[in-house]
Amino acid sequence: MLKIDNLHAEIDGKTILNGLTLNVGAGEVHAIMGPNGAGKSTLSYVLAGRAGYEVTAGSVTFDGQDLLALAPHERAAAGVFLGLQYPVEIPGVSNLMFLRSALNAQRTLRGEAEASGAEFMKLAKAAAADLGLPYEMLKRSVNQGFSGGEKKRNEMVQMAVLQPKLAVLDETDSGLDIDALRVVSDGINRMRSPDRATLLITHYQRLLDYVVPDFVHVLVAGRIVRTGGPELAHTLERDGYVSIAA
Repeated sequence: MLKIDNLHAEIDGKTILNGLTLNVGAGEVHAIMGPNGAGKSTLSYVLAGRAGYEVTAGSVTFDGQDLLALAPHERAAAGVFLGLQYPVEIPGVSNLMFLRSALNAQRTLRGEAEASGAEFMKLAKAAAADLGLPYEMLKRSVNQGFSGGEKKRNEMVQMAVLQPKLAVLDETDSGLDIDALRVVSDGINRMRSPDRATLLITHYQRLLDYVVPDFVHVLVAGRIVRTGGPELAHTLERDGYVSIAA
């Protein structure tokens, strides 16, 4: 589903990704771990098409398309979802307005019928209930006044409504207490299916106790230097990145 080949990328003239290669198949969950500054967040931004990140070499193919040739909104419509490490607040825009606009914009680009008000409300209420986010919070401005855990639950609600083919989740476990981690992890697991893939970017093994990945990759200095199963995350938790980075 996602094929990254020899990807190089930079920001402000500084090379961050340095020949990254990765294949993610449909139905798979891949975890990417690595030290600070390794390029984990840069990878997520490049996949989503964030401005300022320049690809200087390599290719990215998603679901048979050249992902790098698509604008950010076209990538979203094609099924790419980015969960941010620090979800932003959008004052004056309600969650419901934001979500319905995003859903219908994507459907329009795909040539699909827009969701009716009743259809959308059913989707949003069900997603919020599954993730323990009070419905009243959907009426509030996007993430404004939300705790860290509430912001992450809100992102999982967005993901559940938009139903992406590829979820790229950048440190979704950041700022979560134990209970919130379990709820958010359950939201991620609910999305697992044979026709959907997930890329989890995390510093810590604890998330992978709840969302068990098919593969764990170690990213160091902009390249994947080791790949293994879930046991690799336990090794990293015990020994750190020093021996691998060396």
